[in-house]
Amino acid sequence: MGIQVVNGAMLMCSFGAAPGTLMVMPTGKVMAGKQPAATIMDNKPMANIMPFGVCMSIANPTVASATAAALGVLTPMPCIPNTAAPWVVGAPTAMIGNMPALNESSMLMCNWAGVIKVTVPGQFTTMIP
Repeated sequence: MGIQVVNGAMLMCSFGAAPGTLMVMPTGKVMAGKQPAATIMDNKPMANIMPFGVCMSIANPTVASATAAALGVLTPMPCIPNTAAPWVVGAPTAMIGNMPALNESSMLMCNWAGVIKVTVPGQFTTMIP
């Protein structure tokens, strides 16, 4: 059994320097731990996925250009997440508004080669299969 991820959950990107936050709008009308419950479609950059400080991925164009300008010395730049696909895998047996619920073992791929994972689900009382 997994733990339902909710608004305010802490996230970490493999190329980020600081934790980020998951923002969930109460559109699904499902609450867990007094917070809106997340689905796999809560993946929108800057709406659901907040920045992770600075990005250290050379696949990020701003990091690549800053690194080139510094003659090849890796130069981290501000993180602007670039997530196009939904969270993987979620909890397909627990649906919220016809979308699988988001559990703490799900991952989100950033187009700049990072992997975003849930570090703190935001609540610890509601379990999902």
